[in-house]
Amino acid sequence: MSQPVSPQHKLRLGVLGSGSGTNCQALLDACAQPGFPAEIVVIISDVENAKILDRARQAGIEALYLAPGKFRTKLEPDVEQRYVAALRERGVELVCLAGFMRVLKDDFLKAFPSRVINIHPALLPAFPGLQSWKQALDYGAKVAGCTVHFVDAGVDSGPIIVQAAVPVLDSDTAQTLHARVQIEEHRIYPEAVRLIAESRLVIEGRRVLRRE
Repeated sequence: MSQPVSPQHKLRLGVLGSGSGTNCQALLDACAQPGFPAEIVVIISDVENAKILDRARQAGIEALYLAPGKFRTKLEPDVEQRYVAALRERGVELVCLAGFMRVLKDDFLKAFPSRVINIHPALLPAFPGLQSWKQALDYGAKVAGCTVHFVDAGVDSGPIIVQAAVPVLDSDTAQTLHARVQIEEHRIYPEAVRLIAESRLVIEGRRVLRRE
C-alpha cells in the first residue's frame, strides 16, 4: 500500500480536527519522541476557536482554520478542494482525523488513496457514529474499546488497522467508560501511524495485514 520509507525520512502528517484534540496531542507527543518515524506538518480545523489549533501553536506546528461552508456534517465540494490543496501544498503524505466531525467525500479520498485514517471510540463494526462509548454502555455490552481504521466513503466503515478492548464495568457511567477508552485511543493511534510510516501494512480486501 505504500512505498518503503527510508530511515532518514519522516512521514509527513496532516491532522484534521474539530474539537479539543486529545488524540492529536497523543500524536504530537509521539512525534516528539526520538526515532518516531513521522512528523506533523499542519493541523487544520473547521472550527475557528477549536482547542486543537491551540495545541498546534503550543507545539510550534502550523495551525490552519478553513471555514467549512454551509453544511453541518460535510464540506462543500469547493471547500473540500481547499482542504486537499492545503494538505498537498505542505507535502502531507498521511491524513489523520482526530475528532473531525465531517464526513469526507470521494474526491478527498481519491486525492489521498489509502492515506486517510481515523480513530473511533468503539470496536468497529459495532457502534459506529456519535458517542459510541455511550451506545455500548446503553446496549449492555461487556466490552468496549477503540479502533484505528482507514477511511472510506462510508461512516466508520473502512478497513481496520488496530483495535484495543476495554472492559465495561458494572459501576461505569458514560463518562468513566469514555475516559478509559480514551487512554487506549491515545496509545493505539501513534501505533497505527508508526506501522504505516514503517511500511508494515498491506491491505487485502477488507483485511489489513501486518508485516514484521
